Parts: sequence; structure tokens; C-alpha cells
Amino acid sequence: MVVSGVATVTCGDEVFTVNVNESTYIPLDIKHSLANTGRELLEIIEVQSGSYLGEDDIVRFEDQYGRVNEKVKTYN
Repeated sequence: MVVSGVATVTCGDEVFTVNVNESTYIPLDIKHSLANTGRELLEIIEVQSGSYLGEDDIVRFEDQYGRVNEKVKTYN
């Protein structure tokens, strides 16, 4: 859910924007990313669902924030 700003979401091959008071659903195992391409601060509320809510299963394909490490899974 976007609280402020506009999110540019890439979900699989689809790219779209999510505005204030809008949300999107990211299906399991779909490569996705979120970007703030606007001038306003982007604030979101992320809600996870399912039987497992840990974050140790995250696969980072690209990461400009230095969170990628040697233990990251890769897919061909």
C-alpha cells in the first residue's frame, strides 16, 4: 500500500505505477522490484502473507544498497 509518493513496480515483465491509497499483489516466485521515480518521498506499507514470513529466502538479483552477499541464490 502506497502511503505517500508514487511507486514504480516491476512485476515479471510488467511495469506499472502504484499511487497513494493503491496497492498491488506480488505472486510467489515472481521476480519484482520497487522504485521511487518521483520527487516526493515514497512511503509504503508492506504486508506479507502465507505460512512462512521470514526474509532468509529472499533472492537478490541486483542490489545498489550492498545487501547482496556470496550466499545469494542465482537462477539461469
